[in-house]
Amino acid sequence: MLFHRSAGLLAGASLLALSLAVPPASIAASMPLLAKTAVQADDVSASAAFNALIEDFEAFEHENSPGARARDGDLEAAGQWYDVSEASLDAQATAEANFLQRLEAIDAAALDDNERISHAVLDYILRFRVELAPFDEARRPFNNDSGFFSAPSYASASTRLRTIDRADAWVTRINAIPGFFDANIEWMRRGLADGFTQPRLIAELAASQVEALSDPDTLHGLLIAPIEGMPENLPADELARVRDEAETAIRDSAIPAYENLLAFLRDEYIPQTRESLGVSEVPEGRQYYQTLVRYHTTLDTSPEEVHQRGLNEVARIRGEMDEVIERSGFEGSFAEFLNFLRTDPQFYAETPEELLMHAAWISKRADDAMPRFFGHLPRLPYGVRPVPDTMAPTYTTGRYWPGDIDNGVAGGYMVNTYDLTQRPLYTLPALTVHEAVPGHHHQISIAAELEDVPDFRRNSYITAFGEGWGLYTETLATDMGLYTTPYEEFGRLTYEMWRACRLVVDTGIHYMGWTQDQAEACLLENSALAPHNVRTEVQRYISWAGQALAYKSGELLMRDLRARAEARLGTDFDIRAFHDHLLADGAMPLSALEAKMVDWIEEQAAAVTEQSE
Repeated sequence: MLFHRSAGLLAGASLLALSLAVPPASIAASMPLLAKTAVQADDVSASAAFNALIEDFEAFEHENSPGARARDGDLEAAGQWYDVSEASLDAQATAEANFLQRLEAIDAAALDDNERISHAVLDYILRFRVELAPFDEARRPFNNDSGFFSAPSYASASTRLRTIDRADAWVTRINAIPGFFDANIEWMRRGLADGFTQPRLIAELAASQVEALSDPDTLHGLLIAPIEGMPENLPADELARVRDEAETAIRDSAIPAYENLLAFLRDEYIPQTRESLGVSEVPEGRQYYQTLVRYHTTLDTSPEEVHQRGLNEVARIRGEMDEVIERSGFEGSFAEFLNFLRTDPQFYAETPEELLMHAAWISKRADDAMPRFFGHLPRLPYGVRPVPDTMAPTYTTGRYWPGDIDNGVAGGYMVNTYDLTQRPLYTLPALTVHEAVPGHHHQISIAAELEDVPDFRRNSYITAFGEGWGLYTETLATDMGLYTTPYEEFGRLTYEMWRACRLVVDTGIHYMGWTQDQAEACLLENSALAPHNVRTEVQRYISWAGQALAYKSGELLMRDLRARAEARLGTDFDIRAFHDHLLADGAMPLSALEAKMVDWIEEQAAAVTEQSE
């Protein structure tokens, strides 16, 4: 729907040309039919070309995804990791450039509404893959809390083995870990040679994660779990065989691979990494960051504009925080109120189980409110789970892990139970709705159920859309009645301030040369986030340049769209219809979302007018 405006401009130009050269009456009489025939032919031609492109692109994506091929029954693929060799990545970059060239030759205005959205999404995917390809991001294959070395533990958690053939493939995959790690190490060595590395701070955090995973008992427990979960009615001798082979693979392949990686990080990588924090400090880093800003926000914007937007939001939210403090009855300064929230025992769980129970109770209250705000609810359920111990110390407060209904895996609202003194209960409602429902679980599960759309529409996660939605739902939870005390309302504002500070901090670190202390000060002085959370969050921004900019970009647009709809439709505004339509087509760039929702608002207004006449 983004392209309606372009079509209108083209139509206007055509009318102007006709007014300057009026044809004879006989020709003029036949022009509407001729024009209609030409447009129809163009539509068919554009649609056919676009659908052929989609078919080729998705076949290419499928071929390059072992996970997708494995889900389709390819046992060879089920034993593989992603191919990150230089030859493979170069071939992918060449193919993606060709796909983009074909896409640019298609007139999006000649496509139907559904195809236009697909065109906008595919254009976003391909354009930024092509723009980012020269930066060889494979040279930095990890961030502060995960990386390629996390892939085996993630795969283990999502693998359900129901047949002996699948179990054999899992053993093959364990044996393939050394080659997968070696390919990534080669990219990291290239990064060292080029000066394109993570900062030493982040490399040391990665080493601590690899060290935890290198523990033989820990790694064995992770990788043997899919074997232990196999159906007991399978042949006992075959179960014993694959169990023995898995044990051997873990001992002879997986454990040595992790030990070798740890030695590489400690002895070779960390000593040669940079002390500086910002990605602007690496070769071509400023250009790289400018590209990342546009990629993650999906907007044609600059680091300077984003930084100022963040400062404006910090000031606005700070004013709302002062109002909540006044309503709470607290007597003291802003800093004293933050200290009260960070230190008073009433705001903290005493055991991991207590924290999980609070999260589960909030989740069920959110579930209970969902039908009042959404007409379309997904089939896939979700669970409340603790973040695994191996990653919890450097992991965020909470996160959503997508499920897979075909593979029998529910979505996961992951709650970090590490260091309970840093996990305040007053922020838990905002965290819960963002990660579970109506946030990530709802949005991602709805997208997975889309019909009559290409696979890339179901599977694409455009951060500005997905994280913008998650942050939007934190405010929506006020309408849902999920904040029951001024402290929980302040927790919501703390989370909003957290995302506003991200705009300031991310651009500050990566474009303006900020120190870690400067970055942490924005969060410590303006929010009630616990100090441990502040440290891990800033480490995340240091390691994952630009990603933190997406949240506020998407949320501000979605709030603005709702305000426009409410103002235009008045008492005829239907919150359920608004939310359903916003999510109905899956993730898309923000410009496409705005065009789509503006069209919907006008269609709703026209329908109301028609009914009243």
